[in-house]
Amino acid sequence: MAGLTYTMLDATELATSEVYGRVLTEPGREHPEIVGLSGDLAKSTKIGVFAKEFPERFFNVGIAEQNLFSMSAGLASTGFVPFVSTFAAFATMRALEQLRTDICYGNQNVKIIATHSGLSFGQAGSTHHAPEDIGILRTIANLVVLCPADGMSTAQAVVAAYETPGPVYIRINRGFDQNVYSAPIEDWHVGGSSRLREGSDLTIMATGSGLWRAVQAADRLAAQDGLSVRVVDVYSLKPLDEQAVLDAVTDTRRIITVEDANIANGLGTAIATVAAGLGKGFAFRRLGLPDCYSIIGQPEDLFAHYGYDENGIIEAARELMRLEITDDDDWDDEI
Repeated sequence: MAGLTYTMLDATELATSEVYGRVLTEPGREHPEIVGLSGDLAKSTKIGVFAKEFPERFFNVGIAEQNLFSMSAGLASTGFVPFVSTFAAFATMRALEQLRTDICYGNQNVKIIATHSGLSFGQAGSTHHAPEDIGILRTIANLVVLCPADGMSTAQAVVAAYETPGPVYIRINRGFDQNVYSAPIEDWHVGGSSRLREGSDLTIMATGSGLWRAVQAADRLAAQDGLSVRVVDVYSLKPLDEQAVLDAVTDTRRIITVEDANIANGLGTAIATVAAGLGKGFAFRRLGLPDCYSIIGQPEDLFAHYGYDENGIIEAARELMRLEITDDDDWDDEI
């Protein structure tokens, strides 16, 4: 997107949801085919920033998410590039049939920005929690699934979504993220990942809001336990950076995954599937919401309750480090 003048440096001061609304206006000025749609949530999801600048190219369909997705598919079929924004719970459950059949089955060029994912809207209760979305969307063909960790990576995800043909789902939380990146991620691309910390004892592979907590845990483990912990930002959930998984198994033989999502069919399951195909023994833990409906509360309290805050990651790391793994260069005896 050569005309993008937004440098993303301001993203360090903005929430993820604020960033995408602002970033989207830049390609919107250059590309009149970009349109915005929302289901009466333009203010909450911040796509209202785009709507304010391009009112003639923004459509509020009201509280009718099925119509929202069907309309976006129709617009895409005529050459527009719709950016659709609503809460993740509505995008992936209330309008799932339209997402699958109208958008993905026809491989329509629709970009979905889903806010309030996982337990980030924890105080709103189970109807507005969306820990199931990763598990649901991993099974939908033709769909790219991205999960940026902060404002900087969200800006890059929005640009990549426009440049990637076909349906793209960008998963962000309510927007109150800790900043992880102070500059754009090098070689950011669909199907990629980013290594924030090098390490040889253990690898933490995290996505979305779990990344900042993974970095904090890695730094504490280094200071308190003398551990060398690799941290990988899995910002592309589908397609997945399989090489990063294979490197983690080969180099560290211990992996922890961290996601603000139901661990059933989530990031941890995706990584375990790839790692199992290598045929080498490794120790593994999945951190996230167990297969249950969450209690209600502030997100940080929920992360702690279910064991995927910094303390939960540290505890899991120490458990893995107590496991005995026999060193064997060729690992033939473990296949």
